[in-house]
Amino acid sequence: MKLLRRAAPRPETDPGQVALHARNVRFDWSDVALQWMPDEPIAGHLICALNMLLPEGERMFIATYREALPYVKDEKLREDMLGFIGQESMHAETHEKVLHDVFTANDIDSAPYVRQMEYLFRKTLGPRGGDDRAARQMLVERLAFIACLEHFFAWLGDWVINADLEKFGADPNMADLFRWHGAEEVEHRNVAHDVAEYFGVGYARRCASMTLVFPIFIALLVRGARFLVHQDPKLPDYGYLRLIAGVFAAMWRGALPGIPSLLRSALSTFQPGYSPETVGSTAQAVAYLASSPAARAAAS
Repeated sequence: MKLLRRAAPRPETDPGQVALHARNVRFDWSDVALQWMPDEPIAGHLICALNMLLPEGERMFIATYREALPYVKDEKLREDMLGFIGQESMHAETHEKVLHDVFTANDIDSAPYVRQMEYLFRKTLGPRGGDDRAARQMLVERLAFIACLEHFFAWLGDWVINADLEKFGADPNMADLFRWHGAEEVEHRNVAHDVAEYFGVGYARRCASMTLVFPIFIALLVRGARFLVHQDPKLPDYGYLRLIAGVFAAMWRGALPGIPSLLRSALSTFQPGYSPETVGSTAQAVAYLASSPAARAAAS
């Protein structure tokens, strides 16, 4: 697989622990086309499916952490969780705005897919109630699920910060959206893992959770891409086989992360002593967040 990198190298100085906080951002979506990466439209739709998937998922993360907070006595971990909640809230709000300002403006009805995400994250993965022991067990399962997803989000964040999407004609606003979000995922990559461990999620449960999360996450992304391709008037209405073939081709050209790196990332969580610390660079993430056009626009 071709690996395309942006010109900026990773900073060598690690800033160490950073205080997590939500950053205001301002995007101008007025002139963004549905095919925001015109030279690789299938890859663009696969990435853009995250705009439909993430808001409900991140709201589930927030609700779960708020439920977990009363049980956490470690002040540093509580501080990290509150910073995580703030960042995830901003992510959900920003991605949802894309649905209105880009999808609706291009006659894309995202409601059917979003309703499925609502059911998944509110009903299937939401709190179940019951006695205290059952509710606590469900909370721990959700924390394990979140830790697995956050591993992938940090890995994808590291990829998108470094990927040369501009080579494929990427719209600068959409590219900045995913890089800003990805940089914050790298920045807070340890939080979900630390919280899961605090609540007793050990090796066996982590492996079991990843075995479920990995195929579900990939399936949701591919389904989202199929949903967007189906409504894109400039593309043939590909079935899943042709769509997946198009995804593999985009991976080969470097417009998406490749299968080998994806599998290595997933399998790394099965190693005893796994830590997300090795996923990405905090220094590079913080450097991007300081230069993100959307963050600078909000600060001006």
